[in-house]
Amino acid sequence: MSLLFRLLLLTSLAGASSARAETPEQWVELLTRVHGGFGSFLPVGIRIGEDALHRLNAKPRELSVVFYQGEGVPCPCPADGVMLATGASPGQGTLQVAAEKSPPGTFAVVLIRPRTRGEGLKYTVPISFMPKLGQINSTIHDPLARYNAVMALPDLFTVEPVK
Repeated sequence: MSLLFRLLLLTSLAGASSARAETPEQWVELLTRVHGGFGSFLPVGIRIGEDALHRLNAKPRELSVVFYQGEGVPCPCPADGVMLATGASPGQGTLQVAAEKSPPGTFAVVLIRPRTRGEGLKYTVPISFMPKLGQINSTIHDPLARYNAVMALPDLFTVEPVK
């Protein structure tokens, strides 16, 4: 099965018509199945994606995402959370994981724009969160508790407008 087909199937199986309707339990179930596990990096992406939908007054599939991974960050896993929260898709060209790294001192930078107009948002997660996210992974073994721990982190990212 193609990745895109599996994502669409899993989303429909989860019973979600939009990312805003997802419960924490559904997020954990869906991303565990899509990603193959549920670590603390995934809810970072969920938070960013849900925030962008709200700030841009957008619906899923109306946004385009470019994800930049920080130097020394082991994986671009938050991109999966952003992808499912926004409905962006590599197959439709609305989600890209950039080959370039994000600037020094950043865990990730995510640019999110509406597909139909140019102005969007730039999300920056500082590298200072990497030890905390690692601690969540090593000390909290329940995926739902990991989700809740990341969702409770204050000041996880900054947001600025981009043209």
